[in-house]
Amino acid sequence: MTTEKELADRTKRLLKAELKRADITYADLASRLRLMGLEESEASVANKLSRGTFAATFFLASLKALGLETLRLSDV
Repeated sequence: MTTEKELADRTKRLLKAELKRADITYADLASRLRLMGLEESEASVANKLSRGTFAATFFLASLKALGLETLRLSDV
């Protein structure tokens, strides 16, 4: 059985990997999220990814901002 902490860690790693794959910085992501209407700064993005805890809305908006069209749950 997967614990909440394990899921949070996997989600954090997945988002960081997608950022790296897309060659997008935290500042770039924050800018893209602001264009989508989310009030995020480079620092707030860094804090969320450092903590590894963030809302599903932030996670999904981030993936959308990265242009990700599909996500396999087996990747999480």
